[in-house]
Amino acid sequence: MKVTLQNLTKRYPNRNKKSREDVVAVNDFTFEIPDGKLIGLLGPSGCGKSTTLNLICGLEKPTSGKLFFGEDDVTELPPENRGVGLVFQNYALYPHLTVNQNILFPLQNLKGKDKLSKEEMQRKALEAAKLVQIDELLDRKPSELSGGQQQRVAIARALVKMPRVLLLDEPLSNLDARLRLQTREEIRRIQRETGITTVFVTHDQEEAMSISDMIVVMKTGVVQQIGKPQEVYDSPVNLFVAKFLGTPPINVFTGEVKNGMLYIGADAVLKAEGVSDRQVYVGVRPEGFIPEEKGTLHCALQAVEVMGRDTSVVSAHPAFTGTAMRAIISGDTALNPAAETIAFRLKPHKVFLFDRETELRIPCTLSGEGRP
Repeated sequence: MKVTLQNLTKRYPNRNKKSREDVVAVNDFTFEIPDGKLIGLLGPSGCGKSTTLNLICGLEKPTSGKLFFGEDDVTELPPENRGVGLVFQNYALYPHLTVNQNILFPLQNLKGKDKLSKEEMQRKALEAAKLVQIDELLDRKPSELSGGQQQRVAIARALVKMPRVLLLDEPLSNLDARLRLQTREEIRRIQRETGITTVFVTHDQEEAMSISDMIVVMKTGVVQQIGKPQEVYDSPVNLFVAKFLGTPPINVFTGEVKNGMLYIGADAVLKAEGVSDRQVYVGVRPEGFIPEEKGTLHCALQAVEVMGRDTSVVSAHPAFTGTAMRAIISGDTALNPAAETIAFRLKPHKVFLFDRETELRIPCTLSGEGRP
């Protein structure tokens, strides 16, 4: 089912009596979610992603704009008539019901021509349970299940009616790291098997990038960038998107372009073709550093953290804007942890320039000695 958001806006009255301006939770959101795709809504707390999800499912009504499921205008349609499945952050299972009864619950509320026999309901419940691999737990109560198992019950309950659209509101935030990884792989498998158009809300960029066909990065109700996860990571439109995506985060320096050369502090690091002389922010992905004796970026070495496959090099530079400048290099690279300084060569395709005023990315061609 294709879902179209057309100039969708949601405003709330401002509770601050000193301000008469409404709070804009979602601002003029226009996007077409392709049929059968998994879309990640990504952004920090308060960016409007959960409000967008509530607009899609009908729990909130837009202040302006329209919403379409396929060619059907569902803007004014009640939630129960939209054919959506919603999985909440806290699972919202009925504690006094068994797993089987929790999954059956949505089917028992069907009326009229949609009403099913007991045999049909049980067959559908078992199919949903098998899909999420909890068919051996049907007689248990939610209190007898682990967090991951409870999450699967919530997903099965949302899927049992085979909704037109599946909505997941931060479904993994209550799980530990290992279980979170396992469950997100399961969500991706289930989505592919069912082919249901799915919207996945999260503040965890690694989570969104790993399972989404496309991601939508939001900030204060405004869409910043939409695209395939790797494309957004490799080509951020502004400094906010560049800083939000990536673990460890991108390293940001104050810099300057002068006579076709990019400077970070006093270090001339790369050639910058097609950029006029100006002050810039320079973003360097952690994997964009190559330790080299003749490297052009000179830093003070603070720590070398061996992490098995990779090594994290923590260093300092006068032009660095953050607290911990971190480079991720291969674990096979020999380093002297006792050294006081370290020099890096930068990978041009891992370096981005941003306007100091607007923080928009500056289109340019960066080059250096021998791109790896």
